[in-house]
Amino acid sequence: MAETLLLARGLCKSFGALRASDDIDFDLKEGETHAVIGPNGAGKTTFIGQLSGDLRPDTGTIRFAGDDVTALGAPARARKGFARSFQITSIYREFTALDNVALAVQAHAGHSFRFWRKAREESALREPARRMLEEVGLGARADVLAANLAHGEQRQLEVAMALATAPRLLLLDEPVAGMGGDESRRMVAFLAKLKGRQSIILVEHDMDAVFSLADRISVLVYGRIIATGTPGEIRANADVRSAYLGEDAQ
Repeated sequence: MAETLLLARGLCKSFGALRASDDIDFDLKEGETHAVIGPNGAGKTTFIGQLSGDLRPDTGTIRFAGDDVTALGAPARARKGFARSFQITSIYREFTALDNVALAVQAHAGHSFRFWRKAREESALREPARRMLEEVGLGARADVLAANLAHGEQRQLEVAMALATAPRLLLLDEPVAGMGGDESRRMVAFLAKLKGRQSIILVEHDMDAVFSLADRISVLVYGRIIATGTPGEIRANADVRSAYLGEDAQ
C-alpha cells in the first residue's frame, strides 16, 4: 500500500458570502494520479490554490510528507517539492523554450531567476533542460521563442518547466485546455508515461483525459466533494451522473 503523500482535512475557503471550499477532505498516495473534476464554478481553482499555497484556507489543515504545510506560501511549498501548472500558461514568452526550462533547472538548484544569462551559458543547466524538452516532445523546438510556440506546445513547455524542478508533487490545472485533438492526445500520452513514478493532482474538464489517466477521481460540486473513487466507481455513481457527468454518461 502506497504511503499518503498529501492529506487535506476540513478545508474551507469563502469569498464574502460565497463558500468556494466547503469542508473538503482529500488525500493523495505516493505515485498516484488523483483527478479533481466538477462543473464550472465548482471551486476547483480555489481548491488547487490552497493545495499549492497560493491561497490560505480559512480553516482546515494540509499535510505533506507528514509535515503540516497549511501556513506555508507557494515558494516554501515549492522548496518542499510542489510544482504547479496553471490554466493560463505562465512561461517567459520572450525566451526560447530551452531558456525557459533552463531557468526552471536553475531555480531548482537554488539560484535566482535574475541570473538567467548564466542559465543560457552553463551546460549543467542546459543539458538537463534539453533532455526534459525531448521527454515532453519539444526537442526540435528548443530554440524557438516561447511566444512563437503553438498553444499546445506552450502547455507542454509549462509541464516541462514544472518537471525540471524535480517535484514530489505535480499539480496540473487543466493541462489540455484549449488544445486540438492531436495536441491533446500527445499530452495525455506523455502524462501516461509519468503514471506510477510521479505523484499528480490533475484538475481537468476533458473527461477522456481524466478517465484514461486517473487512478482515483474526486468530484467537486458547489465547493464540496460529493464522491471519490476509481474511474469505474465514478462512472457508476448515480449522484455524480446526475450532478456532473449527465444521465447519458457511459
